[in-house]
Amino acid sequence: MKRTRLMKSIVRSGLAVITLCSVFQANANEADKPNILFIFADDQSYETIAALGNEEVKTPNLDRLARMGTAFTNTYNMGAWNGAVCVASRNMLNTGRFIWRAQAQEKAHPQLVKQRGFWSQLLEDSGYTTYMSGKWHVSVDPAEIFTHVVNPRPGMPNQTNEGYDRPKEGELDVWSPYDQSFEGFWKGGKHWSEVLADDADLFFENAAKDDNPFFMYLAFNAPHDPRQAPKRFVDMYPVDEVKMPESYLPLYPYAEEIGCGPKLRDERLAPFPRTDFSVRVNRQEYFAIITHMDEQIGRILDALERSGKKDNTYIFFTSDHGLGVGNHGLIGKQNMYEHSVKPPLLVVGPDIPKGERRDALVYLQDVMATTLDLASVEKPDYVEFNSLLPLIRNASRDSEYDEIYGCYLADKQRMIRVGDYKLILYPLAKRARLYNLSTDPLELDDLAGAPGQWKRVRELYQRLKTLQAEMDDALDLDAYFPELAKG
Repeated sequence: MKRTRLMKSIVRSGLAVITLCSVFQANANEADKPNILFIFADDQSYETIAALGNEEVKTPNLDRLARMGTAFTNTYNMGAWNGAVCVASRNMLNTGRFIWRAQAQEKAHPQLVKQRGFWSQLLEDSGYTTYMSGKWHVSVDPAEIFTHVVNPRPGMPNQTNEGYDRPKEGELDVWSPYDQSFEGFWKGGKHWSEVLADDADLFFENAAKDDNPFFMYLAFNAPHDPRQAPKRFVDMYPVDEVKMPESYLPLYPYAEEIGCGPKLRDERLAPFPRTDFSVRVNRQEYFAIITHMDEQIGRILDALERSGKKDNTYIFFTSDHGLGVGNHGLIGKQNMYEHSVKPPLLVVGPDIPKGERRDALVYLQDVMATTLDLASVEKPDYVEFNSLLPLIRNASRDSEYDEIYGCYLADKQRMIRVGDYKLILYPLAKRARLYNLSTDPLELDDLAGAPGQWKRVRELYQRLKTLQAEMDDALDLDAYFPELAKG
């Protein structure tokens, strides 16, 4: 009897030692994990970083990131199932699913929360302290899936009637980007971009005293409209010095059929038809709010450095999509042109090559899978996007994607890019557009009707149909393009 009790005591002690060792091992593993800082812009086109080729825009801190790490120059968003393209983009980012499955999953978000399937939950379950501040726009309360949430923001700051259909040359423009009475980014008394930098600064003060790895999700509403910034930033871009985009058009010829006519909120920001003056002013305000945001990004990077955590932190910067702002006669992002479907993507970290570029075709949502890779978290089966690390480590490696897919609404627009060629389809207009992005990066020369291109159009069309099936895209393109269906 005594011997039995003694054996049980020894077993219990042994289990206690094993358990204690497991705890120490888990803590050691957590301490070895890198920190992850994700900085997210809203509506920022790939064209708007000086270090990546557009010296018209002043972005010293994004340039700093580009020098510190690797930039992906062919980063895409798949598109959207509604006019708020950011909703689809952020759903894909946080759930890891391709667009139509992300839409189907949207109603099941409460179930996904319970299953701990969101991006932040996967990292939290791996030992991360998770933190979110700024724009959210996903149909689940961020407080349910992040350890800490501060100043969550809606999809966009409030716009006013005066902010639409402007400016008109020769008429008084009552709206001003630095007049705080219009609220918007100024609502609450301090510009939201500055508040986000304040939040990050405070977090890093606390993180400096904590050995736990962190995942920070810092989401600017900038440079989304209303494009507001302090006057000194607006003054950096005199209107008469702002360049007109080479693809400028007064009106896009298929605007109504593709869902980008005067009824679309984003397109109503500037007058129809577009004018040089209205486009220059919109671009002035767009560049100003980007430069103002860039200054806040500099504050965030400085706070990270002060915390002592920089050497073990991976930084990702991207946006949920781009924006037209006068390109092709379009103001918004609801189109398949490069300026609107391509955001910037910068990756910085301890072993990330400095000052390098990657032109492989990727999606911005690959950031999620990349962070799981860095955190040694096994990628769940439902996460369809891919880690960027193999491409970062091997500059000659091919993309994980044979094609890039794009869409807008159930029946308005479809797109496929294979190699240098992009095919855009407008079902309701029964029009196809073909561009060679190698020789025509600004998409000025539509080759769809050119002699010798018909075979290419049909081949891309068939590949798009195959991709549709893989994407659960229900649109029957053959009903709109019977001549291509025969191919």
